[in-house]
Amino acid sequence: MTAAAYVGVGSNLGNPATRVRAAIEALRALGQVRASSLYRTEPLGDPGQPWYLNAVCELRTGLAPEPLLAELQSLERRAGRPEPRVGWGPRVLDLDLLLYDQLVLSSGALELPHPRFHERRFVLEPLAELAPGLRAPRLGRSVRELLDALENPLRVYRIPQIFLRPALPGVIASGPAPEVQTR
Repeated sequence: MTAAAYVGVGSNLGNPATRVRAAIEALRALGQVRASSLYRTEPLGDPGQPWYLNAVCELRTGLAPEPLLAELQSLERRAGRPEPRVGWGPRVLDLDLLLYDQLVLSSGALELPHPRFHERRFVLEPLAELAPGLRAPRLGRSVRELLDALENPLRVYRIPQIFLRPALPGVIASGPAPEVQTR
């Protein structure tokens, strides 16, 4: 039996575009993946840190929630994310298990749905691209409804694919991409 898990992917250190793309590719080893566009997002927390690149993936997987979380944390460690985790600071790679079917779970290591996903534009924008009608457990509203009602002032810009194409195989084109505001 497979479940639909939604995973937030983000990075703001090193080469975030390469890291996010590599993480999305690594998720394919865990199941079938459908990824949103990439989004340039204002950081939560310290305003002096670099802006993030974020995406959301729909992952059709046979893994249960806890083993899936362990795999996500393993991917973060392999990318160089240090332990212990620093809240709201810069990230080499951040993978958050946002939703897992309609499961509501609260254990020592995992809370589903993610307790703050509905408060974060950098999660809701790409999630709405993939599943606007998905109803959030506990909240009883669709992702689109949550996004439309959100009053979070942090800026989020969808990055047009043309600005993400590699200049050479394995190399991400450098330089600033123009900002395309979605809200």
